[in-house]
Amino acid sequence: MPREIITLQVGQCGNQIGMEFWKQLCLEHGISKDGILEDFATQGGDRKDVFFYQADDQHYIPRALLIDLEPRVINGIQNGEYRNLYNHENIFLSDHGGGAGNNWASGYHQGKGVEEDIMDMIDREADGSDSLEGFVLCHSIAGGTGSGMGSYLLETLNDRYSKKLVQTYSVFPNQTEASDVVVQPYNSLLTLKRLTLNADCVVVLDNTALNRIAVERLHLSNPTFSQTNSLVSTVMSASTTTLRYPGYMNNDLVGLLASLIPTPRCHFLMTGYTPLTVERQANVIRKTTVLDVMRRLLQTKNIMVSSYARTKEASQAKYISILNIIQGEVDPTQVHESLQRIRERKLVNFIEWGPASIQVALSRKSPYVQTAHRVSGLMLASHTSIRHLFSKCLSQYEKLRKKQAFLDNYRKFPMFADNDLSELDESRDIIESLVDEYKACESPDYIKWGMEDPNNILTGEGNAMGTVDPKLAVLWLLLQLCLEESVNWDMYVYIWVFPALLNMLEIYEFHLNDEMKLPMCQLWLISLYVTKSQTGSVLSLIGFLLPKTCFRVSHWECHDLG
Repeated sequence: MPREIITLQVGQCGNQIGMEFWKQLCLEHGISKDGILEDFATQGGDRKDVFFYQADDQHYIPRALLIDLEPRVINGIQNGEYRNLYNHENIFLSDHGGGAGNNWASGYHQGKGVEEDIMDMIDREADGSDSLEGFVLCHSIAGGTGSGMGSYLLETLNDRYSKKLVQTYSVFPNQTEASDVVVQPYNSLLTLKRLTLNADCVVVLDNTALNRIAVERLHLSNPTFSQTNSLVSTVMSASTTTLRYPGYMNNDLVGLLASLIPTPRCHFLMTGYTPLTVERQANVIRKTTVLDVMRRLLQTKNIMVSSYARTKEASQAKYISILNIIQGEVDPTQVHESLQRIRERKLVNFIEWGPASIQVALSRKSPYVQTAHRVSGLMLASHTSIRHLFSKCLSQYEKLRKKQAFLDNYRKFPMFADNDLSELDESRDIIESLVDEYKACESPDYIKWGMEDPNNILTGEGNAMGTVDPKLAVLWLLLQLCLEESVNWDMYVYIWVFPALLNMLEIYEFHLNDEMKLPMCQLWLISLYVTKSQTGSVLSLIGFLLPKTCFRVSHWECHDLG
């Protein structure tokens, strides 16, 4: 049974990248611009129902909501080639159509005012799903609607659909160009707080890096928004291929995220994709192999986050996790040999407290899209260098805050009334703690990080993936490593893993409340089984057996491991 995902496109940027995403999905699944399955799309084997549903006349409709406070972009979609694709009941435009004026506070306040209308749309879509797994939010962090209203929706979804996963594709502003949005640092910081506390996974789409890649890799002298949005849609579609063309693992969102996010707060992912082409380069074809693709994915020039390109700092930073999604004609033995070669040449610098291995998911290519290359690959990675992106946001914020610049734009709204700027201060503290945690991940002593400070700002309740002490995360990783070569999962889970887990709890002297011991054991066992399961049949047990509180353990009393 497919685990459905509802997509929320918020603001100008969110709707533009969302439109490109749906265009790509229609091409890959053989769906016409009107939602009709093309005559040639007869091969099957794909799961359209994850992102689409069928109307009574059998045409396909995206599980998507288009939300904006000003009409220009959505009007363009409604008058464009794909105007008949969407469910027009799922389009929300503000009555006044004045937008949010690039002001986070305005977008947030207006979001609060129209919460009932938007949540009615979301509830209707959720009720129409057989087994809803979660939500995907497409937005920008720098403007007004995508950042402000997007932030409000994140909080509301986390409250109303607390057991569902929330993944975002968040566009970060270009740091090398002067912005037209003077309050961009305030907007970015306030949005980052919500992404940290209310999202389970954030795929960072950095406009600085996207423009660099368009210029250097695609040789576009002056890349347009349409061209950079095309890069984004490539990443979005590639990152969902294992959901739409399922294999024996990573075939739903929880399985995908469990393999990438060992500790809940470090859930910001960077991406890389190769080979990249544009239409005018379609005739320029080079040989692609699995090794070639996997090596290129690790190269700085192919990473779509600008902070990674800082040569000196990148050399000191480390990977927390890597998942390569390889599409094309691939022999698994080629993957094994490629991983062996990468390991021998020490091309990857991993954290010392976790597994030093690249995970690989093989996925089919769409039979309806002809590509010039035999093999292509997407890398989803958690890397500690991403903290420099957050540090840049903090430094830009501090410059404005010291001068008390443009704060009157925010004081007009209830959250900042009576000169109450505590929301900005709290957001800054949370992002500073996030930067500190990513820095701490580079140390082998990370498992002790935060234990000295019981009031650490990132140890409270948060998103669906929850707050788990780093020591517990290490145990989870150790168990994954122990099971890495296992074949008979049923036998190992029930005969070996459960006793080993209880033994570890005793060895490391974790003082769990009695009522939490069994749920935590269930959490680990199911997480491990989900990550490695060949059938995927156990995935639905997550939502059934584990209440949200099992993911939301806010404090653990632990003795020092040393």
